[in-house]
Amino acid sequence: MSLALSHGVAAPAANALLKAKQEAEANGYIFHTTHEEIVERAKTEGKLRVLTSQEPEVIKATVEAFKKKYPFIDVRAEEIAGLERYQRMLQEMKAGLAKAWDVNHLAFDFYNEYLPYQKKFDILGMAQHGVLRILPQTVDPVNRHVVALQSNVQVVAYNKDLLSGDKIPDTWEGFLQREFKGRKFLLEVRAQLLSTLVPAWGLEKTLDFARKIAAQEPIWNQGQTRLLTQMIGGEFALYLGPNFRLVKKVQAKAPRAVLEYKIVEPVPVRLSGTQAILGTAANPYAGLLWLEFQTSLEGQKILDEIDFAATIFTPGSVQEQLTRGKRVSLLAWDHYQKIAKYEEEIIKASGFPHVEKK
Repeated sequence: MSLALSHGVAAPAANALLKAKQEAEANGYIFHTTHEEIVERAKTEGKLRVLTSQEPEVIKATVEAFKKKYPFIDVRAEEIAGLERYQRMLQEMKAGLAKAWDVNHLAFDFYNEYLPYQKKFDILGMAQHGVLRILPQTVDPVNRHVVALQSNVQVVAYNKDLLSGDKIPDTWEGFLQREFKGRKFLLEVRAQLLSTLVPAWGLEKTLDFARKIAAQEPIWNQGQTRLLTQMIGGEFALYLGPNFRLVKKVQAKAPRAVLEYKIVEPVPVRLSGTQAILGTAANPYAGLLWLEFQTSLEGQKILDEIDFAATIFTPGSVQEQLTRGKRVSLLAWDHYQKIAKYEEEIIKASGFPHVEKK
């Protein structure tokens, strides 16, 4: 029986699906033509084990919602964080020992190193043809088996008791003014902010800005949550580039409402929360349903309500509304594999800054 007859799919659509399947398989990818087949295979597996960079509260809520949708899958998810754990996981992959997990986080610091050890489902192709209900923009167009579940908007945070909001520039170049020279603002050593400006400015302009902003003599530091907390205590007045979601979470817990933020253009936004299915996964089809659920409106709503982290591509998400109508510098897939190189060049241009200790 033809695909068109067996599933009620119009002949042109069925032909397009079969062509996409053939092209995917010719390039070494796995492509399924129906969502039902993926669900049936996941039922047979019956389990799912996930490593994710998400916050414990997000993990708990997502697991509970996923179980309601797919009660036949016994899912367990665990947070993975820190360079040491990322490196250990990579070593296990390279040794063929990463068999306890089905879905794993791909830290951008080692993005290219993870890729050979992921199962090559053509997630992008299946998303484009409606087999998986995943926004195509959230899938790496080159490595079509990797999905970004979140994004991060970077803002300017300030203590309103120490600095009036109308004194904060509307653009990043505004911080090169004389009034901001001489330890007037915090800046992360890791160059996360500046690397996210490369898509809008290009690398050369960003490197030039890095040299000029370093000449402003910022307070070099790291550890966003700690620094934002210290700002509430009045230790710092201004902080360039913390993640919006962290500012919101620190605000919510603060005993005093003094921490504020401003959106500065171009608005730096980076894809984050990248996940894929391990090549050694025992339950890869349950993993596909997990990735689909996380990028669904239901899954993204959980991310928004708990962590303000739903992707900028999700209509109506906090970050989509925050950046609507503004010039955005989106560090998306065409830059993703270059992030580490950008940061290396920017740190060099900044004069190899070091964390200041009190």
